[in-house]
Amino acid sequence: MPNRLHSVFLWPLLLGSALLSRCAQGQAPAETPPAPIITAATPLPWLDSLLAASPVLARHAVGLSLAYADSARPFFGYHERQYFVPASTMKLLSFYTGLHLLPDSLPSLRYFSRGDTLFFQGTGDPTFLHGDVPSRRAYDFLARRPEKLLVYNELPTPPAYGPSWAWDDYNYYFQPERGAFPIYGHTVRFYHTPATARTKTHPAVPERLRVLPRAFAPLASAAPPEVRAANPDPDLHVRRVPLENFFYVLPSTKKWVDETPFRTSRALMLRLLGDTLRRRVVAGAWRPRPGRDSIRTLRGLPADSLYRRMLRVSDNFLAEQLLLMCSTRVGFRDSLSTVRVIRQAHKDVLNFLPDRPEWVDGSGLSRLNLLTPRAMTSLLCRLHQEVPEPRLLSLLAAGGGQGTLRKRYTEAGKPWAWAKTGTLTHDLNLCGYLRTKSGRLVAFTFFNNNHIGTSYATRNEVERVLRQVRDRL
Repeated sequence: MPNRLHSVFLWPLLLGSALLSRCAQGQAPAETPPAPIITAATPLPWLDSLLAASPVLARHAVGLSLAYADSARPFFGYHERQYFVPASTMKLLSFYTGLHLLPDSLPSLRYFSRGDTLFFQGTGDPTFLHGDVPSRRAYDFLARRPEKLLVYNELPTPPAYGPSWAWDDYNYYFQPERGAFPIYGHTVRFYHTPATARTKTHPAVPERLRVLPRAFAPLASAAPPEVRAANPDPDLHVRRVPLENFFYVLPSTKKWVDETPFRTSRALMLRLLGDTLRRRVVAGAWRPRPGRDSIRTLRGLPADSLYRRMLRVSDNFLAEQLLLMCSTRVGFRDSLSTVRVIRQAHKDVLNFLPDRPEWVDGSGLSRLNLLTPRAMTSLLCRLHQEVPEPRLLSLLAAGGGQGTLRKRYTEAGKPWAWAKTGTLTHDLNLCGYLRTKSGRLVAFTFFNNNHIGTSYATRNEVERVLRQVRDRL
């Protein structure tokens, strides 16, 4: 004990002597100490007060988690351990899973050839003749094959809709049906040009409706009075019969483009595929002979093409199909399974998260998904460690740019936030990265559940709080 006390009292004297010696040699100590590193134990009272005093945030559940992107743990949390409905921010989990399970290019289809017949099956690749992420790789491959007959084998897949999806959203562009071999993104596009009266300089233009794919044009007609009267959404231009591919076009004097999911089936897929390829395509069994039939996988678009579209505009269909493609790399090859991928991701890909997510679909459409703010922020930090920063930020919606943040999070024409939105009725979430005025990149998760009314006030408040974080850190 005496020796330890002696050391305790002697150490400051030795340190002071060393500093005096350095000063005598012209090596003065730094005038200002380095800025303190904020850790999880460092309080931010101004931010706690900002959140607690907000009349907008006081009426619903709020969770916020912050971390420096190059760190391993959050430094600030506000209800960060509580579970929230994350909505479309769940796409970041799907994205991270895809990075670990898929190669750099998407698997488009699997096939083998025998004599004059080509056997093929889908892998869940959603880009075949997709309207926004179109790939011609599989199309050209099937169209140019020398075999006389194309035989399609349909793999078992999950139900067309995910767990707890809203049944009455079947008519909206954001909820197409899932499938093993999607074509046209499982949607029909309608292009409406209103009629115009003749003027002295321009002739009259009749009302025109263009339908793609053209196979659906005979199935579209003007909405009868009872359909017009029952339409609950004034911004909706096309209503599909719930369980059939009949489309009613609502009257409008404006020019518009609308996208409506169609009801999928194997017979319809074969017909659409045969029509577009101008070749005979039939259904058949998948019975490769071991050692004699070589099964190959056709590679499609670069995976970043899908990730970028999925994250920037929050495309639900691409996210669901992403997990189905991942299932070709996990377990059995005789089915596509979202459940199988999620189970594998929990075990091997996302096992570093501090709180286990409740995860049931790829898109976040389901309210059964649950996630804590600190788990999402931990994922964002891990993404920053594994993906080069320029590539990572380019995949997300940027403030003032394209995607879901195009009107926000920008200053002097430059973005200061790159993020993924997550919106359901009464839920508004945002998570991603912001650049502080000091130059640091901060990973953030801001969950807002159960707000009342429109989301406009909550959006403004979220931006106001994050702007303070940007200015003060």
